[in-house]
Amino acid sequence: MMMNARGILSITCLLARLVFSEQQYAQSKQAPPVAEAVALRLNVSVPFHFVAYGDTRFHNPTDTEASNPPVRRALVQAIADVRPAFISIGGDIVYNGYDGDDWKTFDAETSAWRKNQIPVYPALGNHDLHGDPKLALGNYFQRFPDLKESRYYSVRAANTLMLVLDSSLDETTGREGQWLTQKLDTVPEDIDFVFLVLHHPPYTSSSDAKNYGGGHSARGPEQTLARMLEGRQQKMHARLVVFAGHVHNYERHEHGGVTYFVTGGGGAHAYPIERAPADPFQDRNINYHYLLAEVDHGKLRITMNRLELTSGQPVWTRPDAVSIMVNAAVSTKAAQPGCHQGADNERNILGR
Repeated sequence: MMMNARGILSITCLLARLVFSEQQYAQSKQAPPVAEAVALRLNVSVPFHFVAYGDTRFHNPTDTEASNPPVRRALVQAIADVRPAFISIGGDIVYNGYDGDDWKTFDAETSAWRKNQIPVYPALGNHDLHGDPKLALGNYFQRFPDLKESRYYSVRAANTLMLVLDSSLDETTGREGQWLTQKLDTVPEDIDFVFLVLHHPPYTSSSDAKNYGGGHSARGPEQTLARMLEGRQQKMHARLVVFAGHVHNYERHEHGGVTYFVTGGGGAHAYPIERAPADPFQDRNINYHYLLAEVDHGKLRITMNRLELTSGQPVWTRPDAVSIMVNAAVSTKAAQPGCHQGADNERNILGR
């Protein structure tokens, strides 16, 4: 029997989803039950700014295989110095979730954040779940008691809504998928930007082939999530912005009015990755970095702050930035398909 390309692609996607579901089922038998999602609220006024980054891999600083401790510490201090309203970490906070010493390193190295009373809103990464899931999650929730053991949750901050996902679960099915659908169906009218934070990226130009020493291919569940988000963006006044990690570099992608960031340069050993010809960001270097997001009424600007240590001293550059606007023409009460706009045509890319 002959099969066309579409049929082969459908079977491939089905097999990928079955493999993913089987892996998650095996994990679910060991992990504690998933708690109900909490809805947090941060008292902040517009304008405000926050930081997004990930893949820090806090670990014994004498072991330089897992991450780059001097870079990791320099990033933490720089983030503390900009006094963000909050910090979003997109997973792989520690090298091994079961290892209490890794979490003690996190406690010690991020003390400046607590001194400055900066809230931290994390997403779970695969390294955070290493080992016994009960032990790993116990270590995780001990540091973030406000989550009340929620593996996915929301944060309302002024005119923004952040939806933090657990990408070790399927984001579009099951309880997490139902929760996400409900949150997107009921975005308040005064929300200008909806941020989605998860570990595994829906888009990446890197691949499992690791042609330049590292990288990961996008997985089926996150690709399904992207299609769902892009379909919804056509009808939304609020702009959807996705922050992911897992790939230890920086990427920016734009599809269907949704802006996607890969921000995995928080300290885990970075590597060059492939860049597709259409990628908005083409730098082929290693990119340790954090993202500074500046939120205003109807306007958002996100700047990549790149770190390079030269003779032990931090050198900062800003090789990429993008402005994203809501479309005032789209009614918050009766949004119509097609009435949306992408990121600003004038992106003010810095350093070019």
